[in-house]
Amino acid sequence: MPPASGARKRAGRPPAAPPWWHRTREGDPADGGIDPRRVYILPTGNGIAFAATLLATLLGSLNYQNNLGLFFTFLMGAVALVSMHHCWFNLLGIRVGARDATPVFRGQAACFPVFLEELRDKPRGTICVRDAACTLLGPGEKRPLTLRMATPRRGEQRLEHVVVETRHPLGLFRAWSRVRVRARVLVYPRPAVRAAQPLREESVEHHARGDCRIGADDFVGPRPYRQGDSPRQVDWKALARERGLVIKQFGGDHAARVWLDWQQHDGGTEHRLARLARQVIEANERGLGFGLRLPGRVIDPGRGDGHKHRCLETLARFPGGSDDDRA
Repeated sequence: MPPASGARKRAGRPPAAPPWWHRTREGDPADGGIDPRRVYILPTGNGIAFAATLLATLLGSLNYQNNLGLFFTFLMGAVALVSMHHCWFNLLGIRVGARDATPVFRGQAACFPVFLEELRDKPRGTICVRDAACTLLGPGEKRPLTLRMATPRRGEQRLEHVVVETRHPLGLFRAWSRVRVRARVLVYPRPAVRAAQPLREESVEHHARGDCRIGADDFVGPRPYRQGDSPRQVDWKALARERGLVIKQFGGDHAARVWLDWQQHDGGTEHRLARLARQVIEANERGLGFGLRLPGRVIDPGRGDGHKHRCLETLARFPGGSDDDRA
């Protein structure tokens, strides 16, 4: 009985307060605003050199009892203190936000749209976003920036924090704040240089519902020009509109479908995904209808950019593999 009563007492106690570092992280503003308690400031290299110069000037002025030197020293010290306050206040009242980035292939830089918004109707000095650019903000102004992030692995990656900093007005101090944001990017597998199993006629199934190969009946759609294409198939009107060389594809009496199969390739997970990604891109460029077979997942044949991105997304989210595998 005593242990049971002790357990009831422990169960009735309020939960212990989280440690201070946990409270700090949970206390980040969720709306992207910069909290005064999250603004940090330190002198820059120029600021340290400036302080050393003031110290030398102060010692020399005291040694030689030079009142003009003392006046100049204290005046420059006051200017430095005022610039420190302006540097710290330059970040207050700024809201930071970010949106999802366009999907990229592994190894490419993901570009997140980031914006800075001024909320206090005051002009702001130069404000920089780490790994992005610097900008000036007018009263109530909102400025877009682009933040680049490396993508060392496939799958979904998140942008959780953005570091905003300023050295306004004299560059003697650097103030910065780490703002929590919510943005993500989907990283596709890096395509192999060339597919180990090229698309062949043997892998094409014929059906009586139109054709995506070369024919002369119904218009299927355009595709980029490839060396060896007939000049008769070039869309000269698109070339006149400065759209580049585009080939007009016409259908025949049959439809071609290609199955991209996991079992057709050997090697590790990342190697197979890289070759399948290359085949998806190649099949889409050729205008073929293609399907995808993976362990535990089958995507029915289709065509178009939407179907291509759906297949690449499935490859990106495929479980397993290692970040150290090289395709």
